Amino acid sequence: MGKLTSSQKKAKSKNQNSSHDKNALTLAQSRQLVKSRVFPPDDLPYKKDWLPGVFGVLDIGSNKITCLIGQGKSNGQLQILGYGWRRSHGVKQGGIVNLQAAERAIRSAVGQAEESAERRLSKIYVNLSGGKPQSQLFNVDWPIGGREVNNHDIYRLVNEGVLRAQIDGREIIHALPLAFDVDETSGVEDPRGHQCELLSTRLHIIDTSATALRNLATVLTRAELEIEAIISSPLAAGLAVMAPDERDLGATIVDMGGGTTSIGIFGEGQLLYSSQIPIGGSHITRDIAGILSTSIDTAEWLKTMWGSAEYSYDDEYQQLPIQMIGDDDYEVVTKIPLSRVISIIRPRIEETLELVRDRLDNANVGNAANGRVILTGGGSLLDGLGPLAARILNRQIRLGKPNNIIGLPDDTANSAAFSTAAGLLAWAAGDGRTLADLDFADKKSEGFLKKLIEFIRTHM
Repeated sequence: MGKLTSSQKKAKSKNQNSSHDKNALTLAQSRQLVKSRVFPPDDLPYKKDWLPGVFGVLDIGSNKITCLIGQGKSNGQLQILGYGWRRSHGVKQGGIVNLQAAERAIRSAVGQAEESAERRLSKIYVNLSGGKPQSQLFNVDWPIGGREVNNHDIYRLVNEGVLRAQIDGREIIHALPLAFDVDETSGVEDPRGHQCELLSTRLHIIDTSATALRNLATVLTRAELEIEAIISSPLAAGLAVMAPDERDLGATIVDMGGGTTSIGIFGEGQLLYSSQIPIGGSHITRDIAGILSTSIDTAEWLKTMWGSAEYSYDDEYQQLPIQMIGDDDYEVVTKIPLSRVISIIRPRIEETLELVRDRLDNANVGNAANGRVILTGGGSLLDGLGPLAARILNRQIRLGKPNNIIGLPDDTANSAAFSTAAGLLAWAAGDGRTLADLDFADKKSEGFLKKLIEFIRTHM
């Protein structure tokens, strides 16, 4: 073959460059296409498909009662339409201890939310923080016989686990399928339509005291509200503050409330373990009031404005004025060093964190319990808590507050103290469920809540 002339070489070079340009354009287009598929619009890294409708949720805590009315938006965010909160009355360690006082506080919080949303609530999603909830995992199998798996098979599988988990005096709140096995294929999120001989799942059961549940249903019925569903507090808090990757890789939520501290370990995208410690921020307040002989209100002010879990050099020289109980002359005050307040707070925080560490070490959920710990709830706002928690728990620590939610009225409501309420709304809108379109609540309890509410209405 003869040599190319100069003009032929130039033509060949031009064609090659043209081919490279076309390839480069195709590559750029491909990258843009991949980018558009990986990242959803509106710059939201984790876009969700919410259930349709407007939902009302109620967080009944020992220190405050919060009601939110909201809905999921097409851009993946949660929109608050109405908001109300009141100081809690008739509630102790998450349980109802005074029906009348609790009813008044609930009515007031719900009424405020209804007024701001300009709509009336009849059904409510409510948190479970009392009744000493307990958590167990069960492996459950159900024979399919070579046909396709359908909804009824999944309900039967869940009911089989529920029957095994029933304990006298306890009522099951959650029966959460973590993932499904279709014969030898593991990790199936939705087995419907699959053909198999045997369908299996690992079921997370959370139950509570039947008496505590009856009291909760009674007070809500008196407040003219029907329970749509009851959600575990650590499950709700985790949905509000955890990134999906944290839930998947393994992380723990520690929700430090007024009367209790709730623990939830997440892994593989689901809640694997939950527990509760009967210690919260109100115990610190009472410690301060009792030791310093001052009022509860003064003790709460000292804790909120000046409290810390860590000492600093100036604490001994910073003098705080307090009013002693029984002093009628409000001009007479006693001054104490800030270090004295911290010396009361720190032992109670250390006790709480040590109990949390023990629960994590004994959770039996594998490496998920060794992941990062996210502190949330009103108690997590205490200065110096993060470094102390990192040393005691020997895990990475971060502070968490509600994310991906808009419409809360101010910075206070958008703080860690309102994580559970925000998470309740996320659950109501479909987040955190293995199969969001299936209602396991009615199937697992055979309508227990509905029968209970009807009984209360008939006999009141």
